[in-house]
Order: sequence, then C-alpha cells, then structure tokens
Amino acid sequence: MPVNILIYEDNVNLRESLTSLLVLTGEYNVIDSFPDCTKVTEQVKSLMPDVILMDIDMPGVNGIEAVKKIREFNKEVQIIMLTVFDDNTHVFEAMYAGANGYLLKKYVSDKLIHSIREVLDGGAPMSPSIARMIISNMQQPVQVVNNDYQLTNREKEILQLLSKGNSFKMIAAELIISLDTVRTHIKRIYDKLHVRSQIEAVSKAINEKLV
Repeated sequence: MPVNILIYEDNVNLRESLTSLLVLTGEYNVIDSFPDCTKVTEQVKSLMPDVILMDIDMPGVNGIEAVKKIREFNKEVQIIMLTVFDDNTHVFEAMYAGANGYLLKKYVSDKLIHSIREVLDGGAPMSPSIARMIISNMQQPVQVVNNDYQLTNREKEILQLLSKGNSFKMIAAELIISLDTVRTHIKRIYDKLHVRSQIEAVSKAINEKLV
C-alpha cells in the first residue's frame, strides 16, 4: 500500500523535482503539493497524508507555524522539514513545534527516500550537521528539574530505549511487544511529558535526568 505524501514548498522547480523523485520509487503517492500553507489545516484534514514534507521559509504562514497548526489536530502524521537553514533557532523551533525530522535541502536527492522510510519506522531523520547541533545542545550543563511525570516503569523503559536511538520497531522487538503497543506507550509518554515529538521527548528526558 503506497505511502501518501503531501508537499509544501514554494519553489516550483524543487516541488516538481521532489514529486518526480518520490513517484519514481513506486512506494510513494504524492497526493498533492502546495506553494504555501495558508490553507494547511483544511488541506491536511481533507487529504490525510502519512508524511508531510514541509519547507520552512514560505510566504504568509511559514513552515514552523504550519507545523504548530497541524499538531493542534493531528499528532500522528510524520512531518519532515526541508530547508536551507541549519542554525539553532530554526532547528529547535521546528522540533518543538512538532516536526519529526529535519533535512537540509542540499542533501535531499541523496537522503530523502531513506529519511521517509526512517520516519515511518519511528526514527527522527536529520542531516549530520543538525544531529551534531542537537547532541551539542544536549551536552550543555544539565538543569535538574524535580518533575514527577508519573511515568510507569514500562514507559521509562521505552523512553530510555528511545533516547538510545532505537526505532519503534526495534523497541517492539527488544521488549517483545507489538508495534501498536509501542505506539500507545509513546503517545502516553508524549502526553505526560507535554511534548509533541521524539526529539523533544528525548531532549527533555536527558535534560531532566529521566533516563
């Protein structure tokens, strides 16, 4: 069953190139593409994509604001940011808004297909420089916060496995539980930690010494 992809990108040539690249694989169905996010809520609700490829710098509503709008009503769709920006502000704003991955446009032709597979498998794809930036941020002095999120032992176990870079499938295999059960636990973890993405959950877990 093909994976349904929705693209938001204001550069028409790149938008068409992304569509062609995805269609050629035979695995992905580009259900639509748009040059802006002015009607993102209606479009996502109507088209119900599995994955959204989201540019950051677009006229009107930018990609980060669009992600926030989407996360107000849809926590399940996987969102990969496609951008030329690799600075702290854009990366962390996108992740905290609820993006699942962050890919620099210069790596799109080589990394996009793998990144989509990775995000569907429960991973958090990102360009190497972005990964280094996030790791560097996590290695800053830890601020100890005495928060009781009432995580169960199983949820703590899954959060620890997530923080080690395991995908949802790998966690299911490790704990000998179904993929759906893992997803249910992950959703509860996100709710308890008041986060919206794997990156945010892991960052919070490390910074507050939850794992």
